[in-house]
Amino acid sequence: MKQTHMDKFVIQGRKSLEGEIEARGAKNAAFPLLAATILTTEDCIISNLPLVEDVYRSIEILQSMGATVEWLEERTVKINTKDLNPATLNRDLMLKLRGSVLFAGPLLARFGQVNLPQPGGDVIGARPINTHLDAFSQLGVNVEPHNGFHMEFKGSFKKKEVVLSEFSVTATENLLLFASVFEGSITIKIADQDYQVQELMAVLSKMGVIFHTPKLHTIIIEGKKNLKGFSHRLMYDPIEAGTFVLLGATTGGNITVKNVEFRFLDLFFKKLQDSKILFDILKEQEGVGDVRILPSPDMVIDKIQSWIYPGVHSDLQSAFGVLATQTPGSTLLHDPLYEGRLKYLEELTKMGAEIYFADPHRAIINGPSRLYGTNLGAFDLRGGAALIIAALIAEGTSTISNIYQVDRGYEKIEERLGKLGADITRVTA
Repeated sequence: MKQTHMDKFVIQGRKSLEGEIEARGAKNAAFPLLAATILTTEDCIISNLPLVEDVYRSIEILQSMGATVEWLEERTVKINTKDLNPATLNRDLMLKLRGSVLFAGPLLARFGQVNLPQPGGDVIGARPINTHLDAFSQLGVNVEPHNGFHMEFKGSFKKKEVVLSEFSVTATENLLLFASVFEGSITIKIADQDYQVQELMAVLSKMGVIFHTPKLHTIIIEGKKNLKGFSHRLMYDPIEAGTFVLLGATTGGNITVKNVEFRFLDLFFKKLQDSKILFDILKEQEGVGDVRILPSPDMVIDKIQSWIYPGVHSDLQSAFGVLATQTPGSTLLHDPLYEGRLKYLEELTKMGAEIYFADPHRAIINGPSRLYGTNLGAFDLRGGAALIIAALIAEGTSTISNIYQVDRGYEKIEERLGKLGADITRVTA
């Protein structure tokens, strides 16, 4: 499913929405699992994959190095990397995909060296990979700039402890992947423990790695030279579920969101309750279930601050921003993590929202505002999803360009929203 970067969504707003929508597999948890296949010569099976651009690109990167990939079912893939050759790596694909940085750890572990270009992805401010490079060099990996960067590991550790320079999901994952094939224990401090990291640890455990988490944000890895293959069903995407819940609250529809991973959304649901958003949890088993969002006449949001796990996810902040345009009074949005995350608010201002920027990390939204359809552009994946929600409640027609950003993370979003009653069409230029 390759889209051009020229596709657009055309949306007629103010249609009433109702029905069911399911969250698919977790895109950001899929990357590290795909990367983990490099650590073993045995077959690895991953099911419940979301069929999105970023997942296809990751699989193509593996294939470019000689991995054999077989689709067993629509969402289930079998991968074997025993004949992997990093020299044939497709660098152009790496440049398109920020998640591609996760290939550094396992390639370094298996081959002792790796040449990687600077990875691509979202336009949400400075997201350098310095944290990764710094962490690897703490362990004794030699890192040199070279059309991107060249990394080499001679097999002896400088020390067995790494202190990450910031909370970083991908740097934590990269170190877990790298350290998994070495005997003895390696400690990561200031480790992120979000859903993607927990999912990767579950898979590495199946492969033979032992983990200890003696205190918060500390992970001790006991690696193993020969790791086994694995079979794993990918968790559902808590971000997609959260986005759909906020879509329901914003449109005032009667929407049921299926496959909600509650265990990663505790504070999110607490914020919904505090904001007087009405919802019913229909069924829940082992932390996963369905949520029905009901029309909520008394919604009010005072402040949304996104933070590392277990905080409100930065990836959900943009959908909260759209909701805030429809609630009375002022809402403070604060995203301390990324300075480009609030860019989508400029697009909401074009639609008629009243928004004041305090600085690149904070904005105040005064509501409720009537939004009017106009021409919009998606700068990043989550901002693009937020603009779709805004267009669905706006009067008239909106056009959203650069929707490749949305396709990177939301599978066939126009078809799924269409089933709820949305008037949304993909137009190929």
